[in-house]
Amino acid sequence: MSNQREQWGSKLGFILAASGSAVGIGNIWKYPHMAGQNGGAAFTMVYLVCILVVGLSIVIAEFVIGRKTQLSPVGAFETLAPKSSWKWLGFLGVASAFVILSFYGVVGGWILKYIFISLSGGFHSLANNPDAAEKLFGGFVSLTWSPVFFQIIFMVICIYVIVNGVKEGIERWSKIMMPLIIVLLIVLAIRGLTLPNGVEGLKFLFQPKFEDLTASSVVLALGHSFFTLSLGMGTMITYGSYLDRKQNLLSSALWVIALDTAIAMLAGIAIFTTVFALNADPAGGAGLIFFILPSVFPQLVGGAIWGTLFFILLFMAALTSAISILEVVTAYFIDQKGWSRKKATIQFGAVITIVGVFCSLSMGGGINLTEFFGISFFDFMDYLSSKYMLPIGGLLTALFILKKWGVNNFMDELKKGMDKSKLSKELITVLFGIAAAVVGFIIISEILEVVFGITLIQ
Repeated sequence: MSNQREQWGSKLGFILAASGSAVGIGNIWKYPHMAGQNGGAAFTMVYLVCILVVGLSIVIAEFVIGRKTQLSPVGAFETLAPKSSWKWLGFLGVASAFVILSFYGVVGGWILKYIFISLSGGFHSLANNPDAAEKLFGGFVSLTWSPVFFQIIFMVICIYVIVNGVKEGIERWSKIMMPLIIVLLIVLAIRGLTLPNGVEGLKFLFQPKFEDLTASSVVLALGHSFFTLSLGMGTMITYGSYLDRKQNLLSSALWVIALDTAIAMLAGIAIFTTVFALNADPAGGAGLIFFILPSVFPQLVGGAIWGTLFFILLFMAALTSAISILEVVTAYFIDQKGWSRKKATIQFGAVITIVGVFCSLSMGGGINLTEFFGISFFDFMDYLSSKYMLPIGGLLTALFILKKWGVNNFMDELKKGMDKSKLSKELITVLFGIAAAVVGFIIISEILEVVFGITLIQ
């Protein structure tokens, strides 16, 4: 099977594809507003430490597991731990990918719609009026069929890329979209810096404010360092399974983390220099994308162009993540069920799309499968995956290396392609121990707060 398995065409292609998986719409808005509200550069320093200790460990672990077995998550854990329950960790990854893409495709559809709104000059009437922008967004997502239409278009594009395979699909399009994402961010950042008062956005984002750095901020940095890299859902295991033994996994992981972090910071510069230059609300959080920025762009010279470029950037960031998520599900049916790539992608891409339709309809379209929980089906799927499925997957991956497969076996595979690099078993063990403890703490904190109303960190 491994001889017939698809392979990446180049090291650059793999790094761009893996970075594209990590770079999603969360990078564009989540990191910037978290940093700005939690200590600026102080938060960034904590975040970088966390991502190097926690994020790097799990990224490398998933790469190693994938390359060693040349299989997707379920087959990988079955191979390394035969006749054990660890295969369910692989199933958890596939299930996480399924759940996440169901609502992620809906958001991709929203972004696609906003590209057309910007192109048609629809932001013009929103100038300096975030309330009107919020009303526009609320009116759109609560419609029945228009959001579903754009969600389906987004998913069809995603399915098309995956059907074309690893080299001709994922790698080819990642080589196009990732450089474009970086170029567009640089252009938008330069534009923001040239605006009057734009430098205040840099101060908001990067000036150390240690008085705003609380224990809660540290936990926030820990959590984001884990979630930003798409860990715990089998994506990096699946991408790692298409690697040969010549690839230096440590340097590849460092490149992925560097690109992911650099793009998050560039996004912060682009967004907050513009926001501060036009006296908009920098504390808009998630609303920055659909409420604040659509009311800001019309105030700029050439605002329609800048708004369109921004949402094209968001669209590509969403698509690079979405294709990696769909590949996890597709690879499972190729590896474990013997399906053709075309059959697996189209059939389960369609199933995920149908589930996503119910996510969309729960936003106001008249059908909410989780109404009895008091939240929309969309929010339920988001909450289930981000708060439980992903962190549990990451925690168990670290424990799998430490307790089941063994650090020695892990290091034997990691060293291949590393050109005599020396690694300390003790250091690797400590890093995985810290990663497991950190993610475990986040999970326990969430459960205690939800079930018992106990808040560990204020």
